[in-house]
Amino acid sequence: MKVNFLVKFVMFSLIFFFGEIAFSFSDKVTSNSTIRDENISFALNLENSYSDFDYTRQVDILMHSFMNSFQVKGASVAITRNDSLVYAKGFGMANEETGEHVQPGHLFRIASVSKLITAVAILKLYEQDSLDLDETVFGPKGILNDMKFLNYKDKRVEKITIRDLLNHTGGWSRYKGDPMFNSLYIARKMDSDPPADLDMIIRYVLEKPLSFEPGTTYSYSNFGYALLGKIIQEKTGMPYEDYVVMNILKPVGINDMHIGQSHYYEKFPNEVRYYEPAGSSNAPEFNGSGRMVPKAYGGNNMELLSAAGGWVASAPELARFITVIDGCPDTPDILKPETIDMMTDPMQAGEGLFGWRGSDKHGTWWRTGTLAGTTALIIKLGNGLTWTVLLNTSSYKRLRIHHNLARTIFAATYRMNQWPEQNLFAMKRAPKANPISEIPSLNPEL
Repeated sequence: MKVNFLVKFVMFSLIFFFGEIAFSFSDKVTSNSTIRDENISFALNLENSYSDFDYTRQVDILMHSFMNSFQVKGASVAITRNDSLVYAKGFGMANEETGEHVQPGHLFRIASVSKLITAVAILKLYEQDSLDLDETVFGPKGILNDMKFLNYKDKRVEKITIRDLLNHTGGWSRYKGDPMFNSLYIARKMDSDPPADLDMIIRYVLEKPLSFEPGTTYSYSNFGYALLGKIIQEKTGMPYEDYVVMNILKPVGINDMHIGQSHYYEKFPNEVRYYEPAGSSNAPEFNGSGRMVPKAYGGNNMELLSAAGGWVASAPELARFITVIDGCPDTPDILKPETIDMMTDPMQAGEGLFGWRGSDKHGTWWRTGTLAGTTALIIKLGNGLTWTVLLNTSSYKRLRIHHNLARTIFAATYRMNQWPEQNLFAMKRAPKANPISEIPSLNPEL
């Protein structure tokens, strides 16, 4: 059995190392949403000590070693086994400046893991016959057929479908630059005051020719997933975040996932602080103020990126989300089995899959996320285990940090011969007062 596991580990490592390109993001977004569930998250009831067992020390040791190697300030790990949350623990500092340690209930930006949430929302609407994956997006008969989007230069945009957006074959090449990170430039080119909103970004992109025939060539696209968020709004008549919260998250008991904010002073009370690598350069503030700011705090216009990279979540609640889309019979899924199969099957979804970043024939699925100050990784293994790991630190070596984090996960899994007989999802203990204290901004200018 261990030999087979090692074979899977080696195969996964090779696929992950050579196939994964860590494009992501996630660190601001001024949400227009007014919906906020007042029910406390179960994750805020959890304490690190609940996952302290002699036989889980290998997880702790390997995580500390990984964090030391990559100078990670803080991390949160949630492990499910057959859809039960058996392990949830924070490591290191949520806020080094204030001495606040990571607990399971801390929120982290999850970067491009947000695409998985958006894909599930789209597929839920597909199952409800509210949209068809082969519907076209642009043109007089497209979903986004507003007059302001009809002045396109390349007639091929009329062929772009929802399916093409889901699997990154919309026709835009990432080698020509990512419009979602160039809002200041685009606002200037469109002769408008910054920040550029998504409609302006769409108009700008439509003025350029496509790089590929839609549906033919894979090229990772943040813009495509931003469009999916707008399509959800058009189809439901609800803001993207509100639809996801009310129809995807809240029904499965997730109460503390939100679109995040850009600046430190806007963060949620139980949200970690984000750390970029030493020597990172500042960037112009996305709103056109002229200030040079850390990329993690004001350098990116995350209002554009909500559907593609704007969510914040705790590791336990994100793990809960995975349990309802993983096909495991121990928890009812929110999508049909055939839809879940389609998400991760390259023969059905195409090379880009739907929401997930990769899969293999052994039943391993994975999703990554990276942005200034954030690294995220989810790995669902074929043996019933799923690992959700969130870091409040980024690295210049994007691919390497994900690869080594995956190696850490596989090494810990291989060494474990026992897992806790508990399900922390079912924790009923009343929360302490102020389970994670609100930390005031150290620098209101950030």
